[in-house]
Amino acid sequence: MDLELLRTFLEVARTRHFGHAAQSLHLTQAAVSARIKLLESNLGVQLFDRLKRDIKLTPEGNRLLRHADLLLSGWRKARQDVSAGGANQQLSIGGSLRLWDVMLQPWLHTLRTSLPDIALIAESHTPEVLTRRLLDGVLDIAFMLEPAHLDVLQIQQVTVLELDLISSNPHASLEDAFDNNYLMVDWGLAHALTHKRLFPDIAEPNTRLGTATMAISYLKSLGGSAYLPKQAIEQELLNGTLCCIPDAPTIKHPAYAVFPVRSARSDLLKQVIQLFNNQTYLKP
Repeated sequence: MDLELLRTFLEVARTRHFGHAAQSLHLTQAAVSARIKLLESNLGVQLFDRLKRDIKLTPEGNRLLRHADLLLSGWRKARQDVSAGGANQQLSIGGSLRLWDVMLQPWLHTLRTSLPDIALIAESHTPEVLTRRLLDGVLDIAFMLEPAHLDVLQIQQVTVLELDLISSNPHASLEDAFDNNYLMVDWGLAHALTHKRLFPDIAEPNTRLGTATMAISYLKSLGGSAYLPKQAIEQELLNGTLCCIPDAPTIKHPAYAVFPVRSARSDLLKQVIQLFNNQTYLKP
């Protein structure tokens, strides 16, 4: 099957719009429609319900989603494995959305500098998707806060993520920090439970954000407070744009490397994890 048909299918499924998919793929809308019709003809099923102002996946389309993504990921990995600029080894790395912008990005730079001859694929997904891609063999290793405990996966703690209560107001007290401008950043279920235990009486935050990057940008533009890692705001702490609330407790969460119990790249994975542990701002 032509992989371009699968790529087009995934883009239409993502955008739910033939025109938007055509723009993303640099094709005409007619070409996108023709590809989807050809794919449907090859499979003998209808993949989308075409409504007046909406496009929805059929049950068959939903079942194809995972297979299409897996086929394309496997092809990218195979292509890199075979012809990645003469590299002797390749490594597919995944990280949770929560960790990329606060610790994985600088670590990736260290990894590339320390191991310049390996071919790298790096992805960011939710923990559920990372686990699935590890099980499917698409990823060699993934980093996350709350891994699933499965017999076929090895889990190794590599650091502790330390979160401090950060505010845009240098004179804010602990009580001030939890006013209407408090941002609840999604650091996972364990964080939510710890936060509730530490602050059982605060009002429900009316602003919830998915990543540290979103929260930092919000604080700098509109002000407020949020639990964030200091290493993500070093410059802001230095120039006084943001500051720590002195009486607030630090919330700590372990971060883990997850990889298959049996891996052909076990020696390389040991190097990768060691580089992670050697990051100066991390707390192993």
